[in-house]
Amino acid sequence: MNYDFIILGALGMQGKIVCRDLLEKGYSVLLIDREKPLSRDLLNCYKRSAYFILADIKDTEKIQKIIQRSNANVVINCAEDDINLKSLKMCIESNVHSIDLGSTISMTKEQLKLNHTLKEKNLTHITGCGSVPGIGNVMLRHASKKLDKINTIEVGFAWDSNMKEFVVPFSIESVAYEFTHHATILENGKFIKKSPMSTIEERNHKFIGNQKCFLAEHSEPYTFYHYFSSKGLKNVRFYAGFPDHSFKTIKMFINSGLSESKKIEFRKIKIKPVDFLTAILRRLNIPKGYKEKECLWLRVFGEKDGKEKLIEMECIAPTLDGWEDAGCNIDTGISASIIAQMIKKGAIKERGSFSPEAIVPTELFFEELAKKQMFIYENNKIINRPAVTIRQTNKPRIKTQN
Repeated sequence: MNYDFIILGALGMQGKIVCRDLLEKGYSVLLIDREKPLSRDLLNCYKRSAYFILADIKDTEKIQKIIQRSNANVVINCAEDDINLKSLKMCIESNVHSIDLGSTISMTKEQLKLNHTLKEKNLTHITGCGSVPGIGNVMLRHASKKLDKINTIEVGFAWDSNMKEFVVPFSIESVAYEFTHHATILENGKFIKKSPMSTIEERNHKFIGNQKCFLAEHSEPYTFYHYFSSKGLKNVRFYAGFPDHSFKTIKMFINSGLSESKKIEFRKIKIKPVDFLTAILRRLNIPKGYKEKECLWLRVFGEKDGKEKLIEMECIAPTLDGWEDAGCNIDTGISASIIAQMIKKGAIKERGSFSPEAIVPTELFFEELAKKQMFIYENNKIINRPAVTIRQTNKPRIKTQN
């Protein structure tokens, strides 16, 4: 069978969200993961459109053969970001378009260096197609068109839930990285490092309220400067915000060593503590009635017609009916699904290696977000409200929790 899309890391939280969204839109999807499914909900609901293959993404030769036989147009990499560069190179060799959810700054640089190679092969790759990076980048593309100069950009996320119980916020490995790895920021035109836990401050966020946040290592300071230095950009900071109950639990995991990625020996078997922790957290059930809301935010300080101007952008991501197990994480998986569809449909025609602020059509992207009740605010006014009332899907509930 031929497939429209391939999803790598398909059984993680984001892979399942992407897969479900594509299947509900009538696409055929090939799922690849190194773990067997704990539940076959997706496969059973869409028997004719979804197929699963057990394979380790690091097995380059095997994965390339699968990609080539599938005749898929786009590969969506939802695996942990340490595989992103290898995945991109596999896709280049297999002559398919590709996206991922975001990489470290060092890996992002290597991906963007492949721009010429991708152009020669008539291929598109977009890195950072989730929430932040992702939605935040597209909001910057929108705001940048209204400014002659840009001096400073602040970007980040904050979220909270109606129950003060711990639920895995995204990927525990990625979250632990944000808490512990020195944050790269752009300050006065130079990249410098900051210790995350030394930068904690309180900020107010739309529909979330006051919350502690800290500088975190993300690709945005690099990609924003890469694309907007010509407008005078000198300062970029990325902030991560977590509610107290989640913050304290994550700190406990970190302090106990459970988030470590360096292998340790246990009964003559070498394992990564974070892999063990991830496996345990996959088994956690979402509390009944649990709901989340996330604010993805952006503040752009610049000039228009010689006058100082501030543009504030926000995207509010709620928990959707029928998607309760995804929480506010729909803003990552749905964004990736939208951008992958844009490439397949030809809404994105440019070829090369990009991040979203350089290439994603803003109006169409925001319009698609609104269909999942993710509304974009510009200086406190919604700019993507749909013309008709949105009705929630009556599709069967499918678990998306990691």
